[in-house]
Amino acid sequence: MAAAKSLSALLAQTSLEDHEDVLKAANAAIRKSKADLEAQHAKAVALLKLERYEDAVKVFEDIPTLQEKARFEYAYALYRSGNAAKAFETAGVDNASRGMKHVLAQAAYRSENFAQAANIYEQLSKQVVQDEEYDIRINSGAVDAQLEWSGQGHLAKKKKPTREDLEVFETAFNAACGSVSRGELAQGEICLKRAKDLCNALSDLSDAEKHAEILPITVQQVYVLTQLGRVDEAEQLSNTIQFKDINELSTRYLAQVNSIAASKEYTNPYLAQRLFQASPKPPKTDQHFTFQSVIIRQDDYVLSLLANKFAGVTSSTGKVIAASPSPSTVPSVNTAAVLNAAAHARNAATEKAALKEVLPLLEKRPNDVGLLLTIMNLYVLTNNHAAATHLLESFFRRLEQSGSGSDLDIRFAPGLVAALVSLYAHQGRHSASKNELAKAAEYWRKPHKSETETPSKSLMTAAGTALLESQNQESLTAAGEIFGSLYAQDKTDRAAIAGLVAAYALTDPTQLPSELVDSLPKVERLIQDIDAGALEDAGVPSLAPTSANIQSENARKRAADSKVPAKSKRIRKSLKPKDFDPNKKMDAERWLPMRDRTYYRPKGRKGKKKAEGLTQGGAVSEEKTPAAEIKTGPPKAGAKKKKGKGGKW
Repeated sequence: MAAAKSLSALLAQTSLEDHEDVLKAANAAIRKSKADLEAQHAKAVALLKLERYEDAVKVFEDIPTLQEKARFEYAYALYRSGNAAKAFETAGVDNASRGMKHVLAQAAYRSENFAQAANIYEQLSKQVVQDEEYDIRINSGAVDAQLEWSGQGHLAKKKKPTREDLEVFETAFNAACGSVSRGELAQGEICLKRAKDLCNALSDLSDAEKHAEILPITVQQVYVLTQLGRVDEAEQLSNTIQFKDINELSTRYLAQVNSIAASKEYTNPYLAQRLFQASPKPPKTDQHFTFQSVIIRQDDYVLSLLANKFAGVTSSTGKVIAASPSPSTVPSVNTAAVLNAAAHARNAATEKAALKEVLPLLEKRPNDVGLLLTIMNLYVLTNNHAAATHLLESFFRRLEQSGSGSDLDIRFAPGLVAALVSLYAHQGRHSASKNELAKAAEYWRKPHKSETETPSKSLMTAAGTALLESQNQESLTAAGEIFGSLYAQDKTDRAAIAGLVAAYALTDPTQLPSELVDSLPKVERLIQDIDAGALEDAGVPSLAPTSANIQSENARKRAADSKVPAKSKRIRKSLKPKDFDPNKKMDAERWLPMRDRTYYRPKGRKGKKKAEGLTQGGAVSEEKTPAAEIKTGPPKAGAKKKKGKGGKW
């Protein structure tokens, strides 16, 4: 008790800068009584202030009762020491306070539970607190970008940068990351330039601080320029980066990897792989996110394949595949399966040769989604679309027969459904495409375990559009329900509004809200740039080219060509006769012998008789040719000649 009083007196006399003195006093009190929770608490806080997070975690783990007394500090220590998952679990027990909600949101973000982080920041934004609004806006922008990168873009609160985002360099940088994650690279480049300009214009930052803030922006610019195909600009910009100046090792690692990808100097795969593996690995507290780690691992495998290290890639990717349940739609697992197939193909010269090496793997791993898609792609490259379609259909039937919920989620995964629909469309099987989309829409309209298992908006839109093309009442009703759910998610979705109007107009126009019809563009506005007269003059467009259409078109062209008079050819002067008359029509058969011309008529009785015999289809003469006039063929090689009288051999 005396130790606690002395410690309290000491803490009252110290300032926030004397964390070392607080730690010494706390240790002195603990030496006298290890059960002193006040001293243990003061020690943990002092360690946190000194950024000795792992030591602070050890204090909490040694004193379980302190975890309950100081749960906020314990969760923060876990988060800063790199154990975000446990920090999220600890903070989630009691998150009534605003400070604990901040820790919970940060831990959810770092443990890649982005949907939960988005919900927490939305709750915090509803209760405006001074000096927090700016930080919440920055963190919310980062969460939206991560949702896009993780394939959960439908949960993002913001889909495009606003004017407010481009007023401060931090929010402008997050807006750029969001644009890049959605594939809007040109917009991302604009936001990155804006972020640089805003950072350079700050007066409360020193030149060194500005340089440190601009380096991550430049690293992102290199990536964007490379993706845009402007490799020369990316290489030139990458050469301006001093890697040692980047404080965060995770960002430094990405900068060095991107410099290898953007450089024309490292064309030697062995040298590129050596530089890739020499890049500094980030510590536990600064790890890459999953989508970054997957790409980095993929780069490592690709460089190994280019260096002909097939056995190593086969072994490494095989371990990743074996450690995951099958089938799976996890990108890292399926990417490993694709690269595993490439390693087995061993740089095959043709697609058929690669198929010969890869097909036996499917017998061992029939539910490997990545391997299945690889073989399908090889079939498509060899113009064997029927085999690719049969392969995917057989895989779907196996998943349907299993009846497992996880298998059915994979069966109706938007990407796989889109692959089958594309194959059907290439083969002209439009009814099969509609049926597949309708089945997928019906499955995903049912309730599922969590909100992250909802399909992509594009899948539901395509399914609803396909159902609208049908005259079946049930299909039209289902299309209305699909577009109705899409409209409920986003009131500004024009595709959902148009689909909902089209569905109700065909089924029950009385239920169609007038505000939905008014929100659509007017017909006059849509056709204001269309010239009806020009369309009529252009004629009716032809159908898709089929064999029958092509034959009829060729026949029409031949008939038209026969009616058009041929242009007269210019005759050289050297070929013209002396008495040539340009106004007189020349004989088209002048090059043929006279007896072969169509207008030739022989003169005299013998000539007419001969002409009758030569005329095709003419009367056949019944007169027999005299035996003496018949010519015999040459004698046989083995025949003997009769010896003439008095003749000599």
